[in-house]
Amino acid sequence: MSPENFFRALADETRLRCVVLIQQAGELCVCELTDALGLSQPKISRHLATLKAANILQDRREGLWVYYDLHPELPSWIVTVLQETVLGIQNLRPFCTDKKNLTQMPNRRGARCGLE
Repeated sequence: MSPENFFRALADETRLRCVVLIQQAGELCVCELTDALGLSQPKISRHLATLKAANILQDRREGLWVYYDLHPELPSWIVTVLQETVLGIQNLRPFCTDKKNLTQMPNRRGARCGLE
């Protein structure tokens, strides 16, 4: 992956927020990201598709749910950039608010976001 494509993919605030939250929390489903970021499912899904096409994220299906995680074959320089980015911005808004929203999400995982 070229640096230009990587930084272009993260230049959008919503995509950056998604990647930061996944870097912090690990694998997340679309409904968790929707709830944490306070954005619509179509908007989140569109941005996740862009991140997947850029090979920053990978997805996995489990029944009705699609889970997203960082791609396991990211170059080490990208992993380092993401780790340092999260360390530098984790206490800034909206990133700290996103993490707080995720931790306060009712019915998270155990009841598959309240849909089972």
